[in-house]
Order: sequence, then structure tokens, then C-alpha cells
Amino acid sequence: MSGIKVSIDRIQVGNYVKLPLGWCDHPFMFNNFKIDSQEQLLLIRKLGVSHVTVYPQRSDNGLLPPQKPGTESPEPASNIDLEQIRCELWERKQQGIEKLKSHRRRITKTEKNFKSAMIQVRSVMSKLSSRPLNAIDEAEQLIGNMVDSLLKEEHIVLHLMSETKENENIYYHSLNVSVLAMLLARMKSLDASVIKSIGMGALFHDMGKLKIPPQILRKTTALTNAEQNFLNLHPKYGLDIVNLVDTFPESAKAIIAQHHELLDGSGYPKGLEGDDIDLFAQLVSVVNTYDTLCHPMDISKARVPSNALSWLYKNSANKYNQSDLKLLVKVVGVYPPGSVVRLSNDQIGMVLSVNTNRLLYPNILIYDAEVPRAEAPIIDLEQLELTITGVIKPDKLPERIYEYLNPRSRISYYFESTKDNG
Repeated sequence: MSGIKVSIDRIQVGNYVKLPLGWCDHPFMFNNFKIDSQEQLLLIRKLGVSHVTVYPQRSDNGLLPPQKPGTESPEPASNIDLEQIRCELWERKQQGIEKLKSHRRRITKTEKNFKSAMIQVRSVMSKLSSRPLNAIDEAEQLIGNMVDSLLKEEHIVLHLMSETKENENIYYHSLNVSVLAMLLARMKSLDASVIKSIGMGALFHDMGKLKIPPQILRKTTALTNAEQNFLNLHPKYGLDIVNLVDTFPESAKAIIAQHHELLDGSGYPKGLEGDDIDLFAQLVSVVNTYDTLCHPMDISKARVPSNALSWLYKNSANKYNQSDLKLLVKVVGVYPPGSVVRLSNDQIGMVLSVNTNRLLYPNILIYDAEVPRAEAPIIDLEQLELTITGVIKPDKLPERIYEYLNPRSRISYYFESTKDNG
């Protein structure tokens, strides 16, 4: 897209312009934007610049004809208080900067809590065989800590559910499912004790896989019938493990035993149907399937959230609890925090938070090479009448954009798929 340099007297409302100033030298949120009001036009003319760049392809209107020599630009209407408008724009811009700084501080704190939780998950797993009582006690402490910390920063913690590490997929998956399941339970307004019980069941739902040979768990090609039958026993193995400890909550055991049961009876290990499946197990089943779709053992088959949710809707009419599926969409959004997206104005940004009542209009951190990284603007899509046109895989981003948007050492959380896996 090419722009043309024009004198300030030729621009009008509807022109898409680029200001020849540093980001800190004007009150507007962007250096590039479409002039959408007379007030904006008059403020631009008061910036002390003689020329701006106009992009005709993005403009709604053409340029004004050149002024005749000796004529002056029209004075602003007397009823427009430009100084007040300028001050309001500066204040809004500063508020956006402070909002981003606060968000980065919260990310740092939440990331520390998430890493601590992951360390505890590994510790719990390592103790299950030799010291099951200690493992369960430690897990209950972990769930309590997550309720007090991670669940209070739900938008940020979704950033942190990112890549897994070889040989540690079960730890990441267990923590992800536990956090998401508790977020759904909280949205149901369940009691704190019930939320913690669901968190325990979700945390231990795949523990039976510790008894499954690694070559089966890591296999990326189709399992043989014998291998699949072996894998299908992991809910039973998991229940055997927690039954060794009298203090494990009874209400959480059904989650472990039934998280692969499906409402139409096509699940395993017992082929239960409908109301015979525990309600909490139905909730965890939805979350478990969703996280597996987004973080499969074979990363090449990973789906973006919209694709994963679409797959669940198309394939779940008689299999999964639809109420829980709708709650999952409300919690993570179609574009969850951490998603890198392209907007209808061709800008690139990262989703910071989900608007649960406006799932297609999350808050976006915008990439702009001319804006300092620490002061990048946060925008409300609906307010600016913008939409998301696509999701971008982080490793497809130029390094400068990757580093700019990334609030931590890596960008999370879901990856673009060029295949139709549905």
C-alpha cells in the first residue's frame, strides 16, 4: 500500500493519514488512522506540521483541491473547544499506557504463580507411587493456592497455558484442565468447596496414564486395537491410585473414572450414557477434549480455539454437555488471551482479555513500529468498529513483531492450522 505526501490544507474527514511525528508528539492513539470527525481534522491542523501522508486506498473521501496562493485554512468553529478535546485525548492515551504497564506487572506475578503450580504438579506426580498420602495433601494445597491466585487472573492465566515440553505433556495438560475446569465451575456459581473438588478430579484425571507405556502415549500414528484397549484402561488405573488414600474427595473420583464417557454411550471404559455420567465428569470431559485438541501430542495437528470449538460443536451434539460447552466459550472466548490476530484494518495485535458478553470483540494490544513497546495501545474493537479477520501462528510472525507483542519470553497459546481438521 502506497501513500502520497500532501499539504495539511488538502486533507478532510474520511482521509486515512500518517502523521510525520513521533508517537509522543501528538495526542492521538496511533500515528496512522482515519480522520473520522471535524474535531480530529482541526487538531491535526494545529500540530504544526505542513504535510501528512494520505493513503487513498484506505480513505473514504478524496483530497481537497489545492488552495490558491494567499488563502488561509479555515479557522475552527467557535463552538469547538479544541484544547479540551486535545487534553481528553492525551488523558485517554496516558490511561492506555498505564493500563498496559499494570497488565505487564500482573502477567509477571501470575506467571510466577503458574510456574510454582507447575513445579507442584511435578512434585505431586513423583510422589503418587511411593507416598500417595503426601501427594494428595500437596495437591489439595495446590488447588487451594490456584483458587486464591490463578483463578483471580483468568485472562492472564490463559496466556500461560502454552507449549508443553517433551516427556512432560501430562503435567501441562493436567494443570490446564484443572484451571479451566475450575473457571467453568466458578462461572456456574458453585461453592468454593465444590470448585476445589472439581479441581482435584481434573488435576488427577489422567494420572492412570503413568501406568501406560510411554511408547503408546507418544505414538503419533494410529494405535493398534491392543494399544487402544490398554490406553482405555487409564481411567481405571487413575481411580486405583486415588483409592489408596482415604482423604481423596469422593466427589472427585467420578471425574477420574468417567472423563472419557460420552453422553451417547460411545465413550470408555464402561460406555455409560446420559444421566449415568456424573455432572462434574461431563464438565471435565468438555475441557479435557478441548485442551487435547489445542495441545495434542502431535503439535502439527493443533487447532486454534475457533477451530477446536467448531469441531466440538459439530461432533458433540449427543456426546458432550452443551451447557458446559457454552460456558467454555464464555471463559476462553473465540480468541482467547494470547492469540495473535489480524484486524480488519490490517493491523496485527494480541488478545489481552475476553469480553464475555461480546466474544468477537476482545481487547487487543496493537503492534505499531512507531510506538514504544512499553506504551503500545490497547483498543476495544467494538468501539473502533474493527473486527478480527484471522489468527496468526506466532512462528509466522517477523521477529520484530513477535518480540514487540510478547509480554513474556514466549507468545501463547494456540496455533493456526492450515488444514481443515474438523
